[in-house]
Amino acid sequence: MRVVPAIDLLDGKAVRLHQGRYDAVTVYDADPPSVARRLAGKIDLLHVVDLEGAKTGAPVQKECVRAILAAFGAGGAGKLQVGGGVRSRASFEDYLALGALRVVLGTAAVKSPDLVRDIARSYPGVVVLAVDAKNGCVATDGWTEVSSITAIELVRALADVPIGAVLYTDVSKDGTGAGPNVEATAALAGSSPFPVIASGGVSTAAQIRALAAIANVESAIVGRALYDGSLTLDEAIASAQGVNGETCR
Repeated sequence: MRVVPAIDLLDGKAVRLHQGRYDAVTVYDADPPSVARRLAGKIDLLHVVDLEGAKTGAPVQKECVRAILAAFGAGGAGKLQVGGGVRSRASFEDYLALGALRVVLGTAAVKSPDLVRDIARSYPGVVVLAVDAKNGCVATDGWTEVSSITAIELVRALADVPIGAVLYTDVSKDGTGAGPNVEATAALAGSSPFPVIASGGVSTAAQIRALAAIANVESAIVGRALYDGSLTLDEAIASAQGVNGETCR
C-alpha cells in the first residue's frame, strides 16, 4: 500500500481542517511549496486539495498548485493528485495541463454525473472519485452540504466508466487524528470495482497497518500527523509495507 502525504490549501497556506470545518483551521506552513520540496525524492505522489475551490465551486489556488508541482516534480519524479472545485471539463483539463497525474472529482459526481462519465471515458484511469461521507451519505461543496446518496451507491452508479480510484473519507474523522473509519473503508473497498484510497484521521502506524490489510485499498492519505510530528513519513511508509518492501496484502 502506498502512503500519500496531503497538502490542503487555504489562503495560500498549508492547513488542516477539523472534521471539514472551515472555522476550525490549523495553519502548518505559510509556504506550501517548501512542504513539497521537503518531500521530494522520498515519495512519488502528493495529494493536494484546494479548499477554497471546493467551497466556491471553481479552482482558486491553481498558481499555488503550479508552484507545488515545480517544487515536488523536478525531473519528472514527483506527481500530484489534485482536487477541490473541479466541476467542469475545463478545470479538469487545466490541472492536467499543469502536469497533474490524477484529478479528483467529488461534488460533480453527485450533481453532474454525466460530466464525470464523459471525462472518465476521455481520460481512462485519471479521474479519482471523491466519496466524502457524513453519517454514510456523500457530502458535497467542500463538505458544507450532504446529499441523500450513500458512498456505496455513488460508486456503483459510476461503475460503468474507467475511474482510476475511489477516495473515501469519513468527514467526522478528518483532521482529528482519531483514526480512519476502517470498517466503512473495508465495506466500500469490498463493493468497489475500483481501487480505494483511504483518508480521514490516519495518524498512527497501527492504523496504517490496518488499512494495508484491507483488500483493494491502494493507498492511504496522511496529513495532520505528518505536520505535527506524531507520525514520521518513514514510519508511515514502513507500516504500509511488509518485510523487504512487500505490501502487507
